Formats: sequence, C-alpha cells, structure tokens
Amino acid sequence: MLSRLADTLVPAVGRLTVTTDPDAELAPGSIITANHTSLADPVTVLAALHRLGARPLVMAAAGLWRVPLLGRALAREGHIPVHRRDRRAASALDAAAEALEQGRLVLIYAEGGLPHRSDAEEAAPGNFRSGLARLARRTGAPVVPVGQAGARRITSGSVTKQLSGLLTAPLRRPELHVHVGAPLTLTGEGVVRTERARTAVTAAWRMAAAALGEPAALAG
Repeated sequence: MLSRLADTLVPAVGRLTVTTDPDAELAPGSIITANHTSLADPVTVLAALHRLGARPLVMAAAGLWRVPLLGRALAREGHIPVHRRDRRAASALDAAAEALEQGRLVLIYAEGGLPHRSDAEEAAPGNFRSGLARLARRTGAPVVPVGQAGARRITSGSVTKQLSGLLTAPLRRPELHVHVGAPLTLTGEGVVRTERARTAVTAAWRMAAAALGEPAALAG
C-alpha cells in the first residue's frame, strides 16, 4: 500500500521520470540503496520503484513508527524500524536479513541521515555507514544502487522552508528523476564494500542529476 500511495501522491507535487541502466535488475532478495537528501526522497524513490514493479520493505528511523496512521501502516506492512544509537539497532539488520532470505526487496539509506544544508542544490552522497556492507556480507544479497535528484526542490532547509516547499509544490510541480543502476556484489573488507556501494550510488545520482540539468552532476 505504501508504494502504491507514493506513486499516487508524487505526481501531485512533482513531475517524476525514471531511467535504468541496460542491465539493471530488481531481483527478489536484493538490497536497494539510495542517496538521501530530503524528507521527500523516500516517497519519490518508492514511487519510481513501484513503476518498475518493485515494492521494497524500507529501513527507516524508528521515530516514524510513532507518527499517527503512518506508524500503523509501516508496522502492518512489515517495514523495518532502525533504532539509532540504541542497543536495539542490531535488530534492524536481523529483520532485514530475514526479509531478504524470504525473497523480499529491502531499501536502506546508507548515509543514515539528511545533510545539514539549507539550500535546495544537489550534492553527491555523503559518507556511508557500515550497516549496508554488513548486511550484504551477512546475506550475500546483490546491491542495487539508486540515485535520485530533485527531491530537495520539494522540501529542504529549515522547518519553515520545508513546510512552505511542500505547500507550494503542487503549484510548482518540480522535476524529479530517479535512476536505477546495475546490481553489484560487494566483496572485500568492510571499508572497501562500503566505498564500492557509495561509488555506485554516486554514479546513479549523477545520472539522475544530469537528467535534470543539475550542474552538480558535472562536478568532481
């Protein structure tokens, strides 16, 4: 339901386009990892994946489970709460590993949080945390890199700016783009695995940003 709802809501606030690498594949039991820039990008990514026939379980901040209605929906559909800096944090990886073994897709945001910026500009993904590499090593699951761009045009910056952006988005309908890369198998030590994943997501993000004509896609 969450994926279908996302695909219904996104066209109301923006114009979403989706591309994929020629050998992109969202096979059962895959880990999907995307760059995280805005409160709006999980909905954008879920909408894009839904159009490709994929309905992943999402690993998300446990605080969302306390939001009325949303929390109930997340729990009912089996999405995975992440308790950061808590002794329960390891349980998220246990739940994700079990879901992957059952052939489910799992979406993880390896950056672990949003960038501390007030502008709406695009920027390459930040450093990845170790959870993605540990999950891939534990399960042997392929990792599908996803890049999204444009979500910061909906919400970014201070609380006031985010509310303003969300309220005006239906009138502005900013362009959004999601690019799905080819799956990769992470090998090597933890740091190497993590950097390989970040490099792949960065490449996917550059494709998404370039589709929107973002200058950041040509930098670095």
